[in-house]
Amino acid sequence: MVYNQITVIKREKTMCDVIFEDNQILVAVKPQNLPVQQDESEDKDFLTMLKDYLIKEHNKPGKAYLGLVHRLDRPTGGVMVFAKTSKSAERLSQQFKSHSTEKTYFAVVEGVPRFKQMRLVNYLKKDEKNNIVKVCTQTEEGAKEAVLDYQVLETKNNRSLVKIHLQTGRSHQIRVQFATIGCPVCFDQKYGNQEEKGNLALWSTILKFDHPVSKARVTFKVIPPADQKPWKDFNVERYI
Repeated sequence: MVYNQITVIKREKTMCDVIFEDNQILVAVKPQNLPVQQDESEDKDFLTMLKDYLIKEHNKPGKAYLGLVHRLDRPTGGVMVFAKTSKSAERLSQQFKSHSTEKTYFAVVEGVPRFKQMRLVNYLKKDEKNNIVKVCTQTEEGAKEAVLDYQVLETKNNRSLVKIHLQTGRSHQIRVQFATIGCPVCFDQKYGNQEEKGNLALWSTILKFDHPVSKARVTFKVIPPADQKPWKDFNVERYI
């Protein structure tokens, strides 16, 4: 099997889109507004759905193993990788911990960032009780550095399509950092305009990592939902 591949798909309208699978990894598209793993809401979660898929697809008796090696916020959709063996889970987890993976997000934000291309660096602290993240000082207890690079690709109707490379993976990081510069992600009910309703305009679009066994660098790309607002106002595919 050739692992040095680039997979580009359009988001399907099923709840469990597996786009690549071998004996070691499973790559899938997480739907928006679905928790990655079980939480206090007790809603159906993506990890359980994928385990159910493995049991049905491969006629597995009992439970299926699937290792969670990274996360996406509940309202964020897009590409994720899971490990099918404990050894692969260990190796992939180490890559995410050491930031040797490459994670690229696309977002549509309100307004126009002052700089077309920039690195944002903040210190963030999470309020676990209220599930909200705030910018804080470096010396504050619980502060964690958050770093991302962004590029403005297009601007229409006072909204901007931005490409984001995450350097760290903090909770709510992209949403908080863009809200801090006055350009919250469109339809962000927590950090932006609470009047407008719609799916959060934030999408995990490109994921690059080393295959845990072959060691080849692999790339997976998933296009944001082009039929939904505000994505449909931009030609997103040309930038992917």
